[in-house]
Amino acid sequence: MTDEQITELADSLDSGLRCFVHKETKAIVTTQDAAHGPLSDSDLWDDANEEIENNFDNYVEIEKMDSNESFRLMQNFTETIEDERLRGKLDQALSRPKPFRNFKFEVDNSGPYRQKWFDFKKQQLIEWVKDQLTANDL
Repeated sequence: MTDEQITELADSLDSGLRCFVHKETKAIVTTQDAAHGPLSDSDLWDDANEEIENNFDNYVEIEKMDSNESFRLMQNFTETIEDERLRGKLDQALSRPKPFRNFKFEVDNSGPYRQKWFDFKKQQLIEWVKDQLTANDL
């Protein structure tokens, strides 16, 4: 698959979509994740949903990170922070109840580290997608 397709898959997963890759053509089909949110404008997704339903065996689903993996991603990012004060805030955020919300708050208010987080997360998601593609011989 091309770098552009891999990036598209990573971005779609990050947006909360379900992603499928056709085993032969490598075509990407994305759908809303009904299990994790309301289906807004569901008729916009009808063609994609129908394609997957009718040809499910021809596709491989690229799984999103589960909450444990997402948590590890935040921990790994925190370990890269050179600013001791911010690293301490992020460590605290991850040790309190609602770590995802707390981490997001701290990162969103961290100045230039906000973009560093987005860049780090995107690169890790790209690697996540590549690992799944390799595991599925795509």
